[in-house]
Parts: sequence; structure tokens; C-alpha cells
Amino acid sequence: MLTQLSPQDASFVFLESPTTPMHIGSLAIYDPSTADGGELTEESFTRLFEERMHQNPFGRQKLVRVPLDADYPYWIEDANFDIEYHIRRWALPKPADTEQLYKVAARLFARPLDMTKPLWEVYLIEGLDHVEGVPKGSIAILTKTHHAAVDGTSGMHLVELMHDLTPKPAAATRPAEPWHPDRQPSDMELMVRTAIRNLQQPFRFAEVWAGQAHSAIRKPSSLVGAQGLRGVELPKLQPAPKTRFNRDLSAQRSIGSTTFDLDDLRTVRGVVDGATVNDAVLAICGGGLRRYLESKKELPGSSLVAMAPVSTRSKGDDATSGNQVSAMFVPVGTDISDPVARLLAIRESTSGQKAGSTGVAARAMTDYAQFVPAFTAALASRLQSSLAAQMPSPPFNVSISNVPGPQVPLYAVGARMINSIGYGGIVNGMGLIMPVTSYCGQLTIAFTSCREMLPDPEFFALCLEESFDELCAAAGYKAKARKPSKKGGKGGGKKKSESKG
Repeated sequence: MLTQLSPQDASFVFLESPTTPMHIGSLAIYDPSTADGGELTEESFTRLFEERMHQNPFGRQKLVRVPLDADYPYWIEDANFDIEYHIRRWALPKPADTEQLYKVAARLFARPLDMTKPLWEVYLIEGLDHVEGVPKGSIAILTKTHHAAVDGTSGMHLVELMHDLTPKPAAATRPAEPWHPDRQPSDMELMVRTAIRNLQQPFRFAEVWAGQAHSAIRKPSSLVGAQGLRGVELPKLQPAPKTRFNRDLSAQRSIGSTTFDLDDLRTVRGVVDGATVNDAVLAICGGGLRRYLESKKELPGSSLVAMAPVSTRSKGDDATSGNQVSAMFVPVGTDISDPVARLLAIRESTSGQKAGSTGVAARAMTDYAQFVPAFTAALASRLQSSLAAQMPSPPFNVSISNVPGPQVPLYAVGARMINSIGYGGIVNGMGLIMPVTSYCGQLTIAFTSCREMLPDPEFFALCLEESFDELCAAAGYKAKARKPSKKGGKGGGKKKSESKG
């Protein structure tokens, strides 16, 4: 059965290019000593995927695009699905240290997915015995999933799906119905579907409008009228300065991370009344960006602006697939030298934006986005991608997403997950994304950038750590000793001596 992508999901398909692959993913490290037999093998991991594939809505689905992008693409069950194509083994060259792990991960992450197959890949990376702070025999698992299929919330659901709460894996469950592949539709069939949908558009528009009008009777502020979203406080955007992260991308990637203790963050946020852990994370990122750009003599006079995704899923919404997000736009205080004053400014900015109202606005706009012709949306996406880097003032400089994770240990085929680091897709004009994840009392700030924009990920990770230490000192707080953290790596083949900071 064909399932059509929403306009928001389809936008990630339209943005896909050799230099802007639109997948997201993670790099997780596992200790196999807790597994049966003391190892995590490719065969056992593949078997786990096969047993739980029926709970993964996009596991066997591939994209079918309508000719000329006359309509939004469809998902179909792939008749040629081969799980062995998607799960692969990789060995680090010996002796491999932390930098080598990150360098390999960056190269693998930089490769676009095959858009003719189900849009995910998993790499089991061996040879971590010399990686700092990791038990010998550990395995790293790199996952890549196209953003058209998942957002941060649905991605976290899939993480939970593939793990157990004890070293003993849960018993395999049977699917409610046997899996059946779909027949590949012809171009003519797709064009006929498009013609029928176009004829139905006026009726669907009337249905959406009627729903808005019904809501307006119960709550007048929810009405969308000719003047926009009445009664909804939309974020007030300030022009963002142009930085090294707001140019055209190369095909290479630079990735890294650093980890903090969650209790430390909960303590230091208290230096500003009402500040949240997320506010403290934004302040640390702002301070790290300030230090990094200052070292390059590129610090702008006005603050960099972060786009912070906000989930718009309502209670009861399907958490397994698709994108349902709005956004807040937050100046992260790179123009403020004092860390407490920076945190205060961020707290005032985030508390002034009503995430709930923004979510209402986003859901309403999503309802109406379906009436934008797919050809127009595809053309607009490509135009935006080609022109974004030429804009004198970008709408924002960096994306910082915070997706809370489980605070109890997770196990994959019995192997305990030590840490998990998120990575995201970047586009022309916005070449830095910083996914923030938490697990078992630790919070990790990761980052993905273009290697030409961020040639020294280890130094950027150090800037984030120094920003945190600066905030702790201002709060008069001594943080716990940090564990050795995986700093960063460059993808694309340049030797360290060839990169200039």
C-alpha cells in the first residue's frame, strides 16, 4: 500500500544532494562483556533487526518519486529488500585511537544513502581497544536514517525498540499480519494519482478550513485568517550575523562530542532563577561558539542565533515515524562575555517563547502546507539550498536539538550501551548542527559540520568544555571530574597536518 509523505517529510527528500545528504544518526558504543558469550556479532545483531522489523514502520520501505516531482513522494514496501545490504561490518586500522574512530565515523556519515533502497544503514565498527575510556572488546554501532523517515522523537522511539532493559533480550514477537511487498507503481499510475489528488484539493482545503473554524468557535485564538495566526505568539526573529558556518558545504564532514554530568548541569543552572537544563546547554554552546570564533578572529558583534526544534506531537500521536516539529529561535549570547549574564539572557529569551503556542501554529501551518504543489515545494527547496549561503543575513546560524534519552542502561543483544552520540544533517547556509542527548546521568553535546568550516573538532569540543568550566566557576561550583571524552574527527581523507585552523 502506498503511503504519501507529508510536505515536511518530503522537504528533506527535495533537499538531498551529494553535498547535503539529509540523514541523521548516532554513534553508540557497546560493552559486549555483558552479552551471552561475551561478544556482539554481526549475525546476532542482524537477527535482532529481523525479529523486530515488523515494529519498525519504515524498515522495509523505500521511496517512490512522482515524475517531475508533480506530487509528493510515496513510501512502498520494497519487494527487493535485503537486510544484509543495510547492516555492515567495519574494522578500524590498528592501533586505532579515539581520533581514528571519529575520522572513520565522519567518512561513513558523509556518504549519501542509496535513495532507491530503504533509507537506513547500520555499521558495526570493531577495533576500539585503544579508544580512550572504552572497555577492551567494545563495538561501536553507527546508524544512518533519512530525515524524511524520522525526527528526533521518532528516532528515540526506534532506539528503544532495538534495545532491552536487561542483558537478556526479550522474546521475539510475531507480526499481526505477514509482511507483503508492494508492487512498484508505474509512472503513469503515479501521474493518474496526482491528477485525482489535484481534483480533490478544493474539498480537502474546505475540510481543513472547517476544522479551523470549528476550533475558532471553541477557542478564537486558534483561527488562521488572512492576517496569519491570530492569538498565537510567534517568535520574534532578530537578524543573525553571517559566520563561517553559513556558507556552501563541501561533501566532507567533521564530527565530535563532549560529555557532562547531568547533576552538574542541574546545579549550575540554579545560578539564574528559573533557568532550565536546556537553557544551561544553550549557554554552554553559546560560550563554546564564542571561544571558537574568537580564536579565529571571527567573532561577530551581535549574537549567533540557534534554531531549537520543538516537537509538536500531541498525546496519542504516532511516535514511530515522520517529522512533527516546530522551532524556537534563540540568541545564544556569543556577544556576552560573562557566563551568568549569558545564561540569564537565554532564560529570558526561551521563557518568552511559548512552546505550546508555537506548536499550535506549526500544526496549523502543516495542515495548510499540503496544499502547496509538490513541484513548487521541490523547486523552492532547491532554490533555498542554492541561495542560502549567499544571504547577507541568515535566519539562524546553528541548530541545537535536545532529545532526552533513557536514564537506565540499555542493552542490544545483551551488550550494554556505554554512550550514544547523535549526529544530524547540515545544509548550505547552515553548516553546524549540535544534537544533545542524555543517557544514564550523562549529557552529551555532539556536533556535525563541514570539514572546511570546522577543521579542528577536537579544539571545538575543548571550547565547549571550557565554556562549561567557566559557568561552573561563575556559580562557585566544582564539577565532578569528567570522564575521558571522545573529542572529534574529520571525514573525507585529509591528514591532520593538512588541516588548518
